[in-house]
Amino acid sequence: MEGVVPVTYTLDEWFVALLARTIRPGETVFHGFGSPCAQVAMHVARRTHARDMVLVEGATYAINPDPPFIPPTGNDESLRRGAVYSMRFEEFFDAAMRGDVDRMFLSGGQIDGYGNTNVTAIGGADRPKVKLGGGGGGCNLAATVGALTLWCTRHRSGRALVPACDFNTDMGHRTSAGTRAELGFTGSGPQWLVTELGVFDYDADGHARLCRIFPDVTVDEVRAATGFELRVAGDLRPVSPPSAAELAALRAVDSLGVRRTEFAERELARTFGTPGETSCAC
Repeated sequence: MEGVVPVTYTLDEWFVALLARTIRPGETVFHGFGSPCAQVAMHVARRTHARDMVLVEGATYAINPDPPFIPPTGNDESLRRGAVYSMRFEEFFDAAMRGDVDRMFLSGGQIDGYGNTNVTAIGGADRPKVKLGGGGGGCNLAATVGALTLWCTRHRSGRALVPACDFNTDMGHRTSAGTRAELGFTGSGPQWLVTELGVFDYDADGHARLCRIFPDVTVDEVRAATGFELRVAGDLRPVSPPSAAELAALRAVDSLGVRRTEFAERELARTFGTPGETSCAC
């Protein structure tokens, strides 16, 4: 093919590109505290296919900042650089309640098949084996934000995607208490789940469904690592590689490689190559 230049990239780069692709042009998007992959993905999207998005930084609430790099901590002053405005805490939550926030990124120590996430405690809240950081205001935001993109970088461990969360910090599509509609939640809930093994969407029942898979992973590997029923799309396909523009934007904004802190060493060793640029469709 004329004009094609071979490109080499790593799993962590591909993963962030996939997160970025879940953002649609024109959306107002937010990430929570301590979310390197999501944070980098938002800046990649704003520098590539979603230049008209509204980016809200997770700790500073800065609107459309232009940091020279993503720092190791989410409340670094550099994340305000170039911002058109910095919202107050209560301003942002009011905006989310009104339905003015289109997408939020969420992860968790546990994620179940309906997209409920747990960042509170492993083993139950009364006698936890592990006490996690807690959800802050995530439970409120997850109820009213337009759509959620979930992500998990420890899928392969077998402990992250579980039959049921020990504690439901942030609601997905349904719990034992009811569906989002039955509980009066105005947000539409999880739309995507991106893991280091593949990409899931959500079916009409609100359950995760494997729709894209990495080329070095098999469906049997995904099934073995997934605690809930693995539903597989009939048109399951390989994940589309990152484009040259996505890689350039990612490497420019995340020159310190903060995204890599979320991955196990085994995943960081995964390297891929493609003969050219691809589209940004997830």
